[in-house]
Amino acid sequence: MQEILLSLLAGLICGAIFTALKLPLPAPPVLPGVVGIFGVFLGMKVYQLAMANWPF
Repeated sequence: MQEILLSLLAGLICGAIFTALKLPLPAPPVLPGVVGIFGVFLGMKVYQLAMANWPF
């Protein structure tokens, strides 16, 4: 839980700095960005599952 809160805090600080400097946010649009992050996480889990159960 601490990692989640620290990650949120870092994101809030970065967002505030980028907005104060009038720079574009270094993130994709909200929904596609969330879906992309979920895809990366899902890909990791699928790979781990395949390596744990794949007979080599």
